[in-house]
Amino acid sequence: MEKKLVYTGKTKDVFALDNGNYLLKFKDDVTGKDGVFDPGENSVGLTIDGVGDVNLRMSIYFFEKVNAAGIKTHYVSANMADTTMEVLPAKVFGKGLEVICRHKAVGSFFRRYSDYIEEGADLDAYVEMTFKNDEKGDPLVTKDGLVMLGVMTDEQYDDMKAMTQQITKIVADDLKEKGLILYDIKFEFGYDADGKVMLIDEIASGNMRVYKDGEYIEPMKLSELFFA
Repeated sequence: MEKKLVYTGKTKDVFALDNGNYLLKFKDDVTGKDGVFDPGENSVGLTIDGVGDVNLRMSIYFFEKVNAAGIKTHYVSANMADTTMEVLPAKVFGKGLEVICRHKAVGSFFRRYSDYIEEGADLDAYVEMTFKNDEKGDPLVTKDGLVMLGVMTDEQYDDMKAMTQQITKIVADDLKEKGLILYDIKFEFGYDADGKVMLIDEIASGNMRVYKDGEYIEPMKLSELFFA
């Protein structure tokens, strides 16, 4: 099948296929700062050999689970041999939106709200959205803001929030069975030609903050533990 490069991203490249779908090629780059991985950072911080491979493997595992739960995603199929995933076409919201679901008060959430909460305190699947904009530090945006700016409708926001919490529960429950605790996770959503919201991008260790026995687990180590 013919493929044409349409976008070079931080952690994956995107190709257009002649069947109307797209192909994501997973890379070994992860977001972070000063050589330290951080899923909340907006620039590539380091390269970890094999991370593209394990991110794809975990994405396949969870996308199949999420699809089976009746939640709409862009996932079609994957090829581990060349670290690629075929996906349905989807439009991103605005110029790109990140959706974070938090079970614990850590990272940027704690830095912002430390006057009101203890670090590591429980959060009830708290959902927040940020515009993908490196120069502006991925600014937070509210539901009212998204609707007023014409980025999405009321209904799309509500669907996205509900889907985020449902998918996070699937991931968190799975990790819990392995003695792993999900603190927070980052998703991306898009919409199809009918305006229906769907999960896009990936569901991988590089997009989540996970702890075991109170200790933070690096993405590669997390993938090893997950598939052990």
